[in-house]
Amino acid sequence: MSAEYATFGLAPAMRAGGVLSNGDVQVHRDFVDFIVNGRPLLFQLSDLDAVSPLAADIPPAIFTDHVKSLLMEADAPLAHGRYVIYGCPECEGLECGAVTAVIERAGTDFVWRDFAWQTDERADLELNGYHGIGPFRFDGDEYRAALGQLLDGAARSVRRHRVLLIGARVAVLAKLAAALRTIGIGADITDDASGVSAEELRRYGAVAFGRAVDENQQAAVRSQFEQAGADPAYVEGLAPIIPVLVAQIEAALDRSPQEQRRLTGLAAADGEAGLEVTSTCRVQLTAYRLDRLYRTHAHEVFDDILGPGRHRVPLDHRAKKGESFLVARTTGSVLVAPMAR
Repeated sequence: MSAEYATFGLAPAMRAGGVLSNGDVQVHRDFVDFIVNGRPLLFQLSDLDAVSPLAADIPPAIFTDHVKSLLMEADAPLAHGRYVIYGCPECEGLECGAVTAVIERAGTDFVWRDFAWQTDERADLELNGYHGIGPFRFDGDEYRAALGQLLDGAARSVRRHRVLLIGARVAVLAKLAAALRTIGIGADITDDASGVSAEELRRYGAVAFGRAVDENQQAAVRSQFEQAGADPAYVEGLAPIIPVLVAQIEAALDRSPQEQRRLTGLAAADGEAGLEVTSTCRVQLTAYRLDRLYRTHAHEVFDDILGPGRHRVPLDHRAKKGESFLVARTTGSVLVAPMAR
């Protein structure tokens, strides 16, 4: 099969971490995704929970090796000229499964072909090949220019995954900070950001306000960050429920364009949830609520594959009792919404 020309680009992406309703944790990963013909290549594959080898948290030398490998300035890491395009977000083991492809030169251009799901040294194209994906032929100058920027470190400095927590309820903030650190996001706690250096403020990608922080205090903090030349995302905590707060912060840290997200809308009202999805993916919907004694209750209300478009999901009575919140999660995206009354 001849390879048709396709556009090639790169864009920051993330795999949203989280504290799940069953107590498990999902690690946060920032990475650089491949944009093919204007869409993330990951979205054109099946609904995978995966990241590219160009992850922000790997050592610089290894990151550089991955870029040079994609530029074919180093030998292919797998047999028969195959390269890892996406791998497990929790580890780098091939046994977990990876999307691989052959990368080769065609004159001055680069061709990606024979995409497959691979779990050992040999790829079985007949059994595990992505037969509807590729081959893609990328203009050599465009391809080298995009990847070459990564060698300058420009794209690696995009992500700032450290969060400043501001509030009066130290116990809740301490639990939240611990949860964020567990999934790979740095967190600091304060009740007053005055006196913090501009350099330090620019390190934060998000600022989360507790419920007790009033509008005047929030305005003062925003002014301090503005004067420091920082532009963090601001989060107003919905409830003292750690999984909900973590999901809110993850959603705020996602600064990618809407068209590069799988989940772009969530609303909850009148006994149903409204969801907006950009590409076919698995969507998990979890309801959290506080009872009169401020105990947290959680239960799954939906877990299924949805196609692109807008969807309505009916909610049972448990999702509508008391002060309730919904967390919607896909591979790479998470959104939070309070239950409107």
